[in-house]
Amino acid sequence: MAKRVTLITGASAGIGAALARVFAAHGHELVLVARRKSELDRVADAIAAAGHAQPQVVPIDLGRHEAPARLAADLVTLGLEPEAVVNNAGYGLSGEAAALDLAEQTAMIDLNVRTLTDLSLRWLDCLARHHGGILNVASIAAFMPGPGMAVYHATKAFILSFSEALHQELRPRGVRVTVLCPGPVETGFQARAGLAADRFPRTLVRTSGRVAEDGYDGFVRGRRLVVPGFANQVAALLPRFLSRERIVTLSQAK
Repeated sequence: MAKRVTLITGASAGIGAALARVFAAHGHELVLVARRKSELDRVADAIAAAGHAQPQVVPIDLGRHEAPARLAADLVTLGLEPEAVVNNAGYGLSGEAAALDLAEQTAMIDLNVRTLTDLSLRWLDCLARHHGGILNVASIAAFMPGPGMAVYHATKAFILSFSEALHQELRPRGVRVTVLCPGPVETGFQARAGLAADRFPRTLVRTSGRVAEDGYDGFVRGRRLVVPGFANQVAALLPRFLSRERIVTLSQAK
């Protein structure tokens, strides 16, 4: 019989590593996935040193088209199956869409959208059998167009819409779906995206640990949507309010 695990992508640093620490602290046995094995090992060893079960690491580039199927095959070989899937892997690019490299932008869509969709749907029978769920990491960028990061904002808008719809569709099967929409976080994301470190007001910036705790709490409570921090909740709500769209009470969305 396969062993139940929580699968976390993009787990080598930032929010992904913080989510790994929080899930492990609550008794989850983990499979950590990212490109850099050395960084995955560092996170896994730190979790084990804190007295939790040693996570299994699977180094793989999830941006490659064959990666989800390969990951699924690796889990079968290891005798593991997900009871929860945390889709955190993704990145952004700063600059006008017409000026940025087209291949890099379509690769971002592959990782942020295609892979997340695949991994959200691939193990639904397992998730239903274990009464588990899916935690997808989007962003407050999902709530508004983003000139200067047009494709990134569009990918996060997809994750938000897709996850909120899945929340409704999968509820009858006992599968929880939560979308986590952080504002700016103190991670390496800004550097990779080409953003200045001081671009965002300090009132919006959260630590990856606090974001992970809020995301885990929303996930175990079965909330549809989690936006950490009051200032970020206001920033996310305002575009919906001004456009007279349906307003979601972010702190209590079920």
